[in-house]
Amino acid sequence: MDFRLELVAVPVSDVDRAKAFYVDKVGFNADHDHQVNEQIRFVQLTPPGSACSIAIGTGLEPDMAPGSLKGLQLVVADADAARAELAGRGVEVSDVHEYPWGRFVYFTDPDGNKWNIQQIV
Repeated sequence: MDFRLELVAVPVSDVDRAKAFYVDKVGFNADHDHQVNEQIRFVQLTPPGSACSIAIGTGLEPDMAPGSLKGLQLVVADADAARAELAGRGVEVSDVHEYPWGRFVYFTDPDGNKWNIQQIV
């Protein structure tokens, strides 16, 4: 049996602002945006080339405070190119950090959810 991680909830305070950040600045694909009822809105976004998406919205994970998710990780072939692409789109992104286990770039969404971009070496 396969156990595939395909969706991670990311808690945000303003769905439209977060969607614009992830789609327009970070470059995620907007897969779904559905208002289920007055309390629940489900937005699914997928990084290019990824089998795993994120879900933002209202009423999805009430116990998760906006900005409380840390250490989400995207894996890329070239950390320098990823950094340049994000910076070129207006994302505040760190310099490339070198470690024995990889090269990393970091950014934070408007709510404070923290992302790592890893180039495996």
